[in-house]
Formats: sequence, C-alpha cells, structure tokens
Amino acid sequence: METGFLLNGIAVGFAIAAPVGPIGTLCIRRSLEGGFFAGLAIGLGAALADALYGVIAAFGLMALTDFLVLWHDTLKLSGGIFLILLGVRSILVVGDPGPPRERPLRAAGLAGGLATSFVLTVTNPVTILSFVAIFAGMGLLHAGGEPSQSMALVLGVFTGSLLWWLILSGGVGGLRRHIPRAALPWINRFAGALLIGFGAAAITN
Repeated sequence: METGFLLNGIAVGFAIAAPVGPIGTLCIRRSLEGGFFAGLAIGLGAALADALYGVIAAFGLMALTDFLVLWHDTLKLSGGIFLILLGVRSILVVGDPGPPRERPLRAAGLAGGLATSFVLTVTNPVTILSFVAIFAGMGLLHAGGEPSQSMALVLGVFTGSLLWWLILSGGVGGLRRHIPRAALPWINRFAGALLIGFGAAAITN
C-alpha cells in the first residue's frame, strides 16, 4: 500500500518542481558557474522545502496552512525582494569566471545555495496550496490517516523533486564546458534580469 503513496508522491514532487521559475533559473546559473554539485545544492534546498510543505499537506496540518495563507502577502513580499537582490547581484558580479576546472567547490558556497533556495521556496505560500489541491484531487490528502502512508507520500515528494533537480543540474553541468567563457557574464546578466522579473512579479501580483 505504501508503495502506491510513494509513487504518487514522486509524481507530485516532480510535477511541482519541473516548471522553470526562479529556483530553476538559479539552478541553471549555478550549474553553469560551478558545475553539477553547485546546481544540485540549489535543487536540494528546494526539494527539502517541497518535502516540508508535503509534510504539512500529507499530515493535514491545516493550522500551519492557515498561518502560511494568512501571512501570504508578507512572505510573498519578502521572497520578491530577495529575488530582486539576487538578480541585481547576478548582474553586477560578472567578472571573469575563470576556467571551469579551476573553480573549487566550497562547503560554505554549497550551503549558502541550499539555504537560499530553501528560503525562496518556503516564502512562496502558493506551493502549499498547490500540494493541498493536488493531494485532494488525487484523494491523497492526509494519506488516509496512516502515518506510514503519509511518510511514504512525503518521501516520494522529496524524491520526485530531487529527481528533477538532478536532471537539470546534471544536464546543464554537462554543457558548461562547451560554453565559451566570454558568454558566461552575459548569461549571468540574463539570469539576473529573469530573477528581477520574477521578484517584481511576486511583489505586484
């Protein structure tokens, strides 16, 4: 029985993670800049946030859902401002990226990327509403009241979300060596403009 919930969770997690938005833009940018693991750190943060929202929906923690909805505007404003700041930084910090093979990965940088994507995902209350709507539509809300089924559902959400980020960061990381170094600053500028656009949209909508 739990296998079915696990597979359903994987499908839900993958479907929610796959649309390319601000986190996808960050993942692509970091994968081009630092390689597979740099991009994966962004995805892991988002997958953890998705799993957290999955816990809230699967276990029927409606009080937390109501709290997130109540603070929707504040969270959306905070997330939007954060995105704009990230976009401005991406546009301004466009120095010579150096040869890809000579850019060592640093634990602090990976942790920072993970924390950034986690915060951005958590400050988007629409995500929890998406989980509640999808789970309800599939008859999975509260996972039938069985803790083991709820846990299987949450694990599936995390796995499905992480699977998407593995695919995205792996694909982009594999292409980075074929992209001219001179193009990377322009990619950073483009990514920064996208992030600013996403942030402005979050604030105004």
